[in-house]
Amino acid sequence: MVASRSVSGTVAALALASALLSAAATILIRYGLQRYGPYTGFWINLVVGTTGLWAAVLLTGGPGRPSAGSLAFFVLAGLVGTVGGRLLRYISIEAVGASISAALINLSPLVSTAVAVALLGERVTPPILVGTIVIVAGTTLLSLGGRGVGVTPGQLLLPLGSALCFGVVAVLRKIGLSGAGAIVGTAANVTTALVAFSTFLLASGHRGAMGCRGRSLAYFVAAGLAENVGVFLGVVALSLGAVSVVTPLASVAPIFVLLLSGLFLRRIEILNARLVVGTVLIVLGAYLITAFK
Repeated sequence: MVASRSVSGTVAALALASALLSAAATILIRYGLQRYGPYTGFWINLVVGTTGLWAAVLLTGGPGRPSAGSLAFFVLAGLVGTVGGRLLRYISIEAVGASISAALINLSPLVSTAVAVALLGERVTPPILVGTIVIVAGTTLLSLGGRGVGVTPGQLLLPLGSALCFGVVAVLRKIGLSGAGAIVGTAANVTTALVAFSTFLLASGHRGAMGCRGRSLAYFVAAGLAENVGVFLGVVALSLGAVSVVTPLASVAPIFVLLLSGLFLRRIEILNARLVVGTVLIVLGAYLITAFK
């Protein structure tokens, strides 16, 4: 019983640390996007992630012998979650702002929970289900606050698409972990995304997006470090706990985004009552999952 509680606490800590790093990356991305476009920021993010993760693979004794099937799931995760989810995240941060993007992308737990139950046979207890629903309700309320800052319904499809990708990719990574370690799996994930996105940039004539300098470069590199470490911690959490527990906890990032926005983005992000109430609901949902699961 004690060991079970220890693992549970470790999973919660890893998932929440992943959320905090994701929020920090969101703020840094917002700063970097003031001078360069989302393609540039995303490509730098992938370069940083690929370099750092393969360095970690070498420092931890090499890739080992991951199964081909597990690597295939991580490759698919790289295309769906890293290319699809992260790229849409960058574009949505530029289009609708950091706070609203983080809020709507937070709908991913609902997707992950549904897919995990359907494909992995995970058991969702009433507290986990209620907590997830409360988190989603809080996120929806947060998104409604965007109407007061000129965000159109069509623009909201960008973070919603990102949420769909992130929701599916959590399950793909969980399956991939059955035959591959977290470090090598995440490295394969990000490398796939870098190769695919670089090919796209070259083929579509966007070679210039691979160049960046000045403060924006520093912001994008820092964002890449924060986000990729956050993703790695999330994968480690998935290796220890269920998707239906890890994903909702990691998705409390909007709380941290709101706090950091209030500190660093006062001239860019606007906070209102709906954002505050939505944040409270997300905290309540996280509490239900961690305290009564």
